[in-house]
Amino acid sequence: MNTLYPLEKNLKPLKTDQQSSNTIRFEKLKRHSEMIAALGSGLIVLIAYFLMPTMPKTSIILYLLAFVMGGFVKAKEGIETLVQEKEIDVNLLMIIAAIGAAAIGYWLEGAVLIFIFSLSGALESYTEAKSERDLSKLMKMKPETARVVDENGVEREVKIEQLQEGDLLIIRPGERIAADGIVQEGFSSVEQAMITGESMPAEKELGDEVYAGTMNGSGSLIVKVTRAGEDSVFAKIIRHIEQARNEVPASQTRIERIEKVYAKAILSITVLLLFLPHYLLDWSWSETVYRAMVFLVVASPCALVASIMPAVLSAISSGARKGILFKSGRQLELLSDVKVIAFDKTGTLTKGKPVVTDFIPAQGMDSHELLTALASIESLSEHPIAKAIVQKAQTEGIRLSRPAHLQAITGLGVEAEYLGQRWRVGKPKMFVQITNEIQELVQGLEMEGKTTILAERAGQIVGVVALRDTLRDEANTMVQQLKKMGLKVVMLTGDQEVTAKTIAKEAGIDQVYSNLLPEDKVKAVKELRQHYGKVAMIGDGVNDAPALATANVGVAMGGAGSDVALETADLVLMNDELSKIPQAIRLGKRTQRIVKQNMVFALLVICSLILANFLQEMTLPFGVIGHEGSTLLVILNGLRLLR
Repeated sequence: MNTLYPLEKNLKPLKTDQQSSNTIRFEKLKRHSEMIAALGSGLIVLIAYFLMPTMPKTSIILYLLAFVMGGFVKAKEGIETLVQEKEIDVNLLMIIAAIGAAAIGYWLEGAVLIFIFSLSGALESYTEAKSERDLSKLMKMKPETARVVDENGVEREVKIEQLQEGDLLIIRPGERIAADGIVQEGFSSVEQAMITGESMPAEKELGDEVYAGTMNGSGSLIVKVTRAGEDSVFAKIIRHIEQARNEVPASQTRIERIEKVYAKAILSITVLLLFLPHYLLDWSWSETVYRAMVFLVVASPCALVASIMPAVLSAISSGARKGILFKSGRQLELLSDVKVIAFDKTGTLTKGKPVVTDFIPAQGMDSHELLTALASIESLSEHPIAKAIVQKAQTEGIRLSRPAHLQAITGLGVEAEYLGQRWRVGKPKMFVQITNEIQELVQGLEMEGKTTILAERAGQIVGVVALRDTLRDEANTMVQQLKKMGLKVVMLTGDQEVTAKTIAKEAGIDQVYSNLLPEDKVKAVKELRQHYGKVAMIGDGVNDAPALATANVGVAMGGAGSDVALETADLVLMNDELSKIPQAIRLGKRTQRIVKQNMVFALLVICSLILANFLQEMTLPFGVIGHEGSTLLVILNGLRLLR
């Protein structure tokens, strides 16, 4: 199957070690440039402070250098906002305050203001840069080429963009998988933590699904492409992370809108304070100008502006590491206020695949013989029930034979000839003559929420098979956690009432809506919103997409979810673990709690400093420390969410 390629085809221009080393150093320097400038300005301020008594002129030159080094980035941002948007922002306010302090002889205070302001700005930039680096790391995991194997076993290398559904890829040991697909040949372990959150490599064999961007282990695999390019789960993760990073939460938008008005008001009040106290309160000119500068420093909304985005970006990054993919920061706000959690049943609360729960042969019928016959007849079918029966036979090591004259009866079952006898396998309504004993048995099984299948040989019922979609292992624990958090948990399903109530009882869910069409699920979500408040809807199928869009927060199961559900949802659970839902809600509540802490703290500090200034109890050094210190504290408080 392997074909040798000319060596020249794989040759690429290589940089020298020295060039690579220089490039790495430059990238590191560029990444840390804002922090280096901030710390550099702080060091210069310290040197200038000690030189002031003996070398005042040199000290002032150093203070000016500290102003330029620490304030250049923020001054540039402030001037750009003023020129391009005709708005005054907090950056410009701080630069004006620092220059004003220096103008009245407070060089040290002005320089310290610049230093701490630039330091807080560098910390904010680090927070934003982290999410960008996470995205860059993901982008580097994206292979550029893939090896396609044709029907003759000949390999050819193609670009990722050229891959199509149905292509066969060969994945060698240590290579990244180029597209989502199903294993056709081979056995290997695959590191797929970036997709599913699994800490250990997952073993992959015939029929298992693999994802683009994941790392193959020590074995070779032949993979049939199911999703390529922008349709792959990996591509969707990158797209959603970009979307979440760029979309600003509603609270941040409100703060930014207020900031523009607030900054103008502060600047206007400062201009008035430069004159009015002298005439109205008989303050000296020096005291008047001094208090105006202190007011400009302490009233600036730096801490308030920094209260939200560092915390939100930290929470999004933390969630992504756990396999909880937020499409925007807005969902963190909404999750914290959710009152109702609505679940789809099939594929969400349950595994989505029926399993045989009861296998009852008729009197005189051998159990092994019956299972062999049924599995052999169903082996040619792709129906989930047929697959479940075949799976049971395979787990018991039964060898299957191919039936003859197989004929499907639409919506009911199948007929076939097996070992010279005519067999019929299907739903009870497929059969006309059923004894009372069999009828009672079927009714009893269906009352337990199970689907029943009858087997008939030569006109006589010879067995009953019951199947049911089983609850996910973590479902009950997850529901109990949600209830302890004070949330109402409901089930919305298109399944029949008996089955729905049985699964709901096992999961610990009290309120069930059954027999729902997609439009009925939408109606149910609207009713829940009206009666209880904000609703989060969790689903995985195409039929769940309208309800996901209607809910305040739509949550999709990322591993098994349909493309429509994944695109419609606001939040994606990449590894299908229901236990992540309470985690996501706790993360949303914790984020909002930290944001509120930050905002209350910032407002209290600003109000306290302004009051102390008007009482002539606040000095400029303490004003600088109080104002900029509070900004640093709210940023660091937000960064706690990275843990």
